Amino acid sequence: MSEQSNRRILLIDDTPSIHEDFRKILTPTPVPTVELDAMEAALFGSEVKSTRALFELDSAYGGQEGLGKLKDALQVNHPYALAFVDMRMPEGWDGAQTIEHLWQEDPRLQVVVCTAYSDYSWDELLDRLQAHDRLLILKKPFDNIEVQQMANTLLTKWDMTERALVQMSHLEHLVDQRTTQFKQASEALQREIDERKQLESQLVQSEKLASLGQLAAGVAHEINNPIGFISSNLGALDGYFKQLQEMLDAYRDAEEAIGSSELVERLHQLRDRVELEFLRDDIPLLIKESKDGINRVGQIVRDLKDFSRVDSNQEWQWANLQHGIESTLNIVANELKYKADVVKDYQILPDIECLPSQINQVIMNLIVNASQAIGPERGTLTLRTGSEGETVWIEVADTGVGIPPDSLQKIFDPFFTTKPVGQGTGLGLSLSYGIVKKHGGDISVVSEVGVGSTFRVELPIHQSKPAA
Repeated sequence: MSEQSNRRILLIDDTPSIHEDFRKILTPTPVPTVELDAMEAALFGSEVKSTRALFELDSAYGGQEGLGKLKDALQVNHPYALAFVDMRMPEGWDGAQTIEHLWQEDPRLQVVVCTAYSDYSWDELLDRLQAHDRLLILKKPFDNIEVQQMANTLLTKWDMTERALVQMSHLEHLVDQRTTQFKQASEALQREIDERKQLESQLVQSEKLASLGQLAAGVAHEINNPIGFISSNLGALDGYFKQLQEMLDAYRDAEEAIGSSELVERLHQLRDRVELEFLRDDIPLLIKESKDGINRVGQIVRDLKDFSRVDSNQEWQWANLQHGIESTLNIVANELKYKADVVKDYQILPDIECLPSQINQVIMNLIVNASQAIGPERGTLTLRTGSEGETVWIEVADTGVGIPPDSLQKIFDPFFTTKPVGQGTGLGLSLSYGIVKKHGGDISVVSEVGVGSTFRVELPIHQSKPAA
């Protein structure tokens, strides 16, 4: 449709004279005023106005024909705004049936029922058609002015309705646009919230590592001194006992020179009572075990310091991954002791440029997750290392329950966890993912339900542009 108002009218009536009457009323032949228009243009300088019909009238002589013309008009996007429909048409549909079919095709069509005698009362017709706002009645014989006023009014109504629909559609489009913008803004805000939560969690993890480092430094300072003198004392005690053993052997050899048999017997009884032979064998073992225990405590302190890298200031440095793995294993030994046998399949690795404490954090997360995935039955945890070109890799494999396929694509998402409520934050793997990506590496997983999972971390040996 053009921007001009719709003046198209369809007349459906089986009486030809009615069509002629409507043409005279709605499309009268204009009176020629060519000479007057020319004189007006000469006198006042205005252009000659073109004469335009007030209405555009099409005729149909039956309901089916009228419906066909309506469909054709709709197909070329040139619809009728108004239809005058005769109520009594002996051939084919009557007026009510015709209106029903017309409105099935075009519910916007305004309709005037033309009738002198109807087979329906007005209330029956309104109740049947259910369209009080689009239906008027024109009683025959009708007045010319009445027909023109009715046509003008209904055509104006159609135009206003169309404009309202267009405006409504535009408003709905604007609402959809605003809704989409709000949705996008909401999603962006949610992403920012998630990122902030992740950053806060990373900060908490960093603070934990810093606290662990401070703890390790304090433990090292407080424990190393007593470890040192206990170890020194045990060494001295071991030497003293060896001297005592020499003295005891000398006393035993001197027993034969004692002349008193009574004194010799008393010495034998004393030797049996204090279990001298047992003490001579057991005391060296106790000293050795005590030395081993002190060495173990010292090793734990050293591993704790190595794991948290308390001596570093979080600067990029060259480190040996295997040392980090071993330190981490010692830290989580209690987690693994009753759950899994650890199998080590190491290859010789070059040192890599990294943030060692953060890489140790990744290794610990993978090892702890693997041990928790193994379940109640004792399983196997396998650690593999290797290198390919300028990349080193670490694999942590378990014989646990495995990860379902629908969860496999989401395990690195923040706050996603397969653990029961309260047993996992869903941040361990996402933080590990962030650390590995920060190092310019990659982390991947292969898993089969009921068989187990293998996590693989690949890291570059050299950092081209170390992240802040």
